[in-house]
Amino acid sequence: MSATETNSQSLASGLSSVMANRDVVFALGVVAILGMLFVPLPPILLDFGLAISLSLAVLILMVALWIPTPLDFNSFPTLLLVVTMLRLALNVSSTRLILSQGHTGTDAAGQVIEGFSRFIVGGDFIIGIVIFSILVIINFIVITKGSTRIAEVAARFSLDAMPGKQMAIDADLGAGMIDENEARERRRVLEEESAFFGAMDGASKFVRGDAVAGLIITVINVVGGILIGVVSYGLTVGQAASNYTVLTIGDGLVTQIPALVVSLSAGLLVTKGGTKGAANEAVLSQLGNFPRALYMAAALCFVLGFLPGFPLLVFAALAACMAVLGYFMQGQLEEEAKRVAAAEAAKAEQGDAPVDPIKDMLKLDDLRLDLGSALVPLINSPDAALPGKVKSLRSLFIKDYGFVIPPVRIKDDATLPAMNYAISIHGVETARGELRPGAMMVIEPTGADIDLPGERTREPTFGLNAVWVDQTRASQAEARGMTVVDPESVVTTHLTEIIKEHMPELLTYAATQELVEGQTKEYQKLLSEISNNAPMVLMQHVLQTLMSERVSIRNLPKIIEAVAEASGTTKNVQTIVEHVRTQLSKQICQNLVDANGYVPVVTLGSDWESEMHSAVSKTGDETNFIMSPQRVQEFVLAVRKEIQRFAESDQWPALLVAPDSRPYVRSILERVSPMTQVISHNEVHRKASLKTVATIG
Repeated sequence: MSATETNSQSLASGLSSVMANRDVVFALGVVAILGMLFVPLPPILLDFGLAISLSLAVLILMVALWIPTPLDFNSFPTLLLVVTMLRLALNVSSTRLILSQGHTGTDAAGQVIEGFSRFIVGGDFIIGIVIFSILVIINFIVITKGSTRIAEVAARFSLDAMPGKQMAIDADLGAGMIDENEARERRRVLEEESAFFGAMDGASKFVRGDAVAGLIITVINVVGGILIGVVSYGLTVGQAASNYTVLTIGDGLVTQIPALVVSLSAGLLVTKGGTKGAANEAVLSQLGNFPRALYMAAALCFVLGFLPGFPLLVFAALAACMAVLGYFMQGQLEEEAKRVAAAEAAKAEQGDAPVDPIKDMLKLDDLRLDLGSALVPLINSPDAALPGKVKSLRSLFIKDYGFVIPPVRIKDDATLPAMNYAISIHGVETARGELRPGAMMVIEPTGADIDLPGERTREPTFGLNAVWVDQTRASQAEARGMTVVDPESVVTTHLTEIIKEHMPELLTYAATQELVEGQTKEYQKLLSEISNNAPMVLMQHVLQTLMSERVSIRNLPKIIEAVAEASGTTKNVQTIVEHVRTQLSKQICQNLVDANGYVPVVTLGSDWESEMHSAVSKTGDETNFIMSPQRVQEFVLAVRKEIQRFAESDQWPALLVAPDSRPYVRSILERVSPMTQVISHNEVHRKASLKTVATIG
């Protein structure tokens, strides 16, 4: 192996080691910067440090030019603090060398400072002072001051707009326009944006402070150097001024130029705002979008060339470049317009294509709300609230039941009576109601008659006595303890109860698959390994059964685990559901807890308990329930009597029964009291406190 290959491998190994320990290297770098404030540096190390400062400034500028958005460089405030501290530390080190070795000549502080003093200012300290002053003015008054103001305003506006942007994200999530992952990402970006502009507001003060410190250090170096040269080393005032001023100006330039570059980078970041794309895309492309402006600028440049004393050749060349650029950009814009027109024509042609009437007739909406002609203003007026309320139902069902309802299609239907609306599920009309636009519905919760002037009616959801009254009488009804709702709320409440009643129907195979695919890969794999020919169908049936009893399926991972456990010993869906309910005992009991922390239950007397147990018969994996219709009717009447007694005070205690008879008792009561929860002893969580409020004798 050659020496070159050996060196290359050693270099690669060293770089790999450095990259693997970047945190240690960064920490050592910060410690080294602090060390330069106290430890004298030899000229060779000072040259190396100044070269690093220049390189970092150029790198930061290039990154600021190419990043698409300011948030892609959100570490800039931290980096700005580090590079500012680096420049100040180098200033201190160079000051130490200038004041201690300046009498030896202009190379006392290293070759970089000497090179700047000779190349840029030609060794003449008067020219150096002028150039240095100009750079400080540009940096401090123009770039830094403007960047600071923009960062301050951006930070204030970003913080002020944050609540509104968060509400917009929540509204989009509730309306189903975005999913949870996208909402989480948008919230993260919003938080990072506020934090970034807030940090930039403070970081811009570093740049201003750096400029002020550089000016003060320069004055100290010049005055102190002349005094030291004259007093300590016996130089003449002219010699001291020449040596120390050239060195100081060189030092000031070698630190102010990187500071100017970093200030420009900060200005590029804060002025970028909400514009996306690199700087050339954000600026040059927008300037080139107006060819006429380029043509006019070219004409004015050409005219300026004819003014007395102006270089015609220079202005003519510039005018020609602008005209050629305008011609080129005009061609590009015309091509883009043709492509857009062709795409729109193709889209229009596709949209005008004949639709297969058979397919159109077979396509059904999962949920549809039809409105009569008089109710159309509820959805198309400028201040229509109905569409927003209907969309908000999605977030309600996600929170309460873990179920994403399909979008509700709202349309007008000329076949309906003008004041009527209809709710359809899978193309079948399920409920209908009547509204009075512009009026308010007054409902008496106790069911008593309402002695207010208006149109008598019944609330369409629960069938309570109600009256449509003028809006002027709404406050009077509220003062008397009655419930007052607007037409939009009447429809929304009715739609909510219909959806709750038909959730199992809306949980289709596709919806079940979408819910499962939203889980982690581990749970998807667990479900696929269930010993069943169609595990997704099994999952659908289990979820439908849970939802028919108003049990939330939000804890889907727990349900998948329970299904996987039970399906190993039985294929009976009802048995699997009972096992799932047992695993969800804490959730079920929590939803039944009253204000005092108890779970109110109605129990069965010993006779009914024994008869229910005897009615359940098992044959292998199949279970049947055998009870005479007369006894079933007697049981329903007995339970209904107790339920109605509690319902009058808006209480809904659960019915506690034996595990083997629970699903059959639930099926008996489902039609007469769907709100009543039927739980078994196995579903009572160990930490739940039961309170027996009645017994069915």
